[in-house]
Amino acid sequence: MPVARDAHSKETLDTIDEFEREPVPPDEVKGFKSFLGMVAGEHIAGTEFVIGPLFVLHGAGARDVFLGLLVGNLLATLSWTLVCAPIAVKTRLTIFFQLERISGFSLVSIYNAVNALLFCVSASAMIGVSSSAIGVLLGLPTPGLTDLLPPGPVWVASVAVIGLVMAVVATYGFDRVSRFANVFAPWMPLIFLTGAIAALPGLGVTSVADFWPAAREKIWTGVPQAGQTKYGFWHVMIFAWLCNSAMHIGLTDMSIYRYARKASYGLASAAGMFIGHYMAWVASGILCAVALAQGNVNPSPGEIAHGSVGLAGVICVLVAGWTTANPTIYRAGLAIQGLLPRFKRWKLTMIVGLTATVLACFPAIVSRLDQFLGIYALVGIPIGAIVLVDVSLFRRLGLTPNLASVTGSRFNVAVALAWVGAIAVGYGLFRYTGADFFFFMALPGWFVAAFLYLLASVILQRRRPAPALREEAA
Repeated sequence: MPVARDAHSKETLDTIDEFEREPVPPDEVKGFKSFLGMVAGEHIAGTEFVIGPLFVLHGAGARDVFLGLLVGNLLATLSWTLVCAPIAVKTRLTIFFQLERISGFSLVSIYNAVNALLFCVSASAMIGVSSSAIGVLLGLPTPGLTDLLPPGPVWVASVAVIGLVMAVVATYGFDRVSRFANVFAPWMPLIFLTGAIAALPGLGVTSVADFWPAAREKIWTGVPQAGQTKYGFWHVMIFAWLCNSAMHIGLTDMSIYRYARKASYGLASAAGMFIGHYMAWVASGILCAVALAQGNVNPSPGEIAHGSVGLAGVICVLVAGWTTANPTIYRAGLAIQGLLPRFKRWKLTMIVGLTATVLACFPAIVSRLDQFLGIYALVGIPIGAIVLVDVSLFRRLGLTPNLASVTGSRFNVAVALAWVGAIAVGYGLFRYTGADFFFFMALPGWFVAAFLYLLASVILQRRRPAPALREEAA
C-alpha cells in the first residue's frame, strides 16, 4: 500500500501543469480572492517578527517609522499594480521564460541560477523563523536576532522537519500554495494586533493618550542598540518600498500575477503591505521593545511572540514563516525549471526546498536579513527594467522585442551590458558614497538598466534591418 500511495502521489505531481513555458490559458486565470489570500499570507510572515524589531534595534524614531511605512508601502502597492501586474497579464508568462525570449537561453540561465539561489536564501529565513517557534514550544535553545551559528543539533533537526514539510506543499503548485495561504491568512493579523495591544501595558501604556509618549521614549527611541547603525525616515521608507523590489519592479511576481484575470488585481498587494508590512512591523516592534524591557537583549522571533501572546503567538510565527516560504520555494522551482526544462518542476521544487532547509540551519541569514534583501534588490531589479522596456516600448520605438527568440540567439549582448552595468553602477555608488544601506542604490540601478538596455538595443539592432527582424517575429 505505501508503494501504491507513493506512485499515486508521483502521478499526481507529474500531471500538474504550471505553464512554465507557455502563456497561462484563459480558463486557468484566477479571481481576486486567490491573490488576496496569497499576498496577505506571504507578506504577513514570520519575517515580520525579524524586520519589525530591526527598526527598534537600529534606533528609528517613532515618527520616522509611522510616516516611513505609510509612504513606502503605498509606493510598493503602486509598483505591483502599475508595473508588475500589467506586464504579467499582458504576457501571461513567467519572468524566466519571458526573459529567455529576450535574452537567450545562455544568459537567462545565469539569471535563473542567481534568482534561485536568492529565493533559497529568502525561503531559508522563513524556515528559520518558523523553527524558532518550534524551539519555544519544545523548550529548546533557539538563536536570537543577532546570532550567526546554530545553537545545537536539536535545532538543526527541527529545521530539517519544518523545511521538508514546506517543500512538499510547494511541489503541488500554485493552487495548493494559494489554498494554504487562504486558510491561514485571515487570523494571523489578529495575532499580531492583539499581541501588541496585550503587550502595551508592559511599557506603561494603559490608555490611548499614553501610546505616543511610550512609542517615542520606550519603543522607537531614536537611539540604536550597541553595535547597530542608525535608521531614519529614509531607511524606513526605502526599505518598506524596496524590500520586495525584486518581486514588483523586478517583475519576478509575473510568475504569480500571470494567473490574474485583470491587471488591477495588483491592488491585492495592499493587503500584504498595510496589514503585513505596516501593522505587523509596528506590532512586532512593540513586542520586541517589551522583550528588551524584560531583560532579553537578544530574543528570537519565537520568544518575541511567546512573551506577550503565548501559544497563539508561537503558532502564528510557525504558520507565518510557512505561508511565506511556500510561494518563495515555488518561485525558485520555476527558476530552476527554466534552467533545466526537461525536468519536472515538482522535482526541482523539492530540491530547492531541501537546499533552503540546509541554509536555514545557519541563523546568520535571519540576523542579516536586511542586508540580504538589499543585495537581492541590487541584483534582481535591473532585469525587471529590461523586460518592461522590451515588452512595453520596443514595438512603439520601431525595435524588435523578444530578440533572442526571433534570431535564435542564445546570448543577447544588450541585456548583458544593461544588467552588469546597472549592478556595477549601483555597487559603485554604494562604495563611493559610503552609504550604509544597499537599498539606496537599488533604485538608480533600475533606471540605469532601462537606459542602457534601450541604448544598446538601438545600436545593436541597427546592424540588422528592423523590417527583416519584424518579418521573422511575425
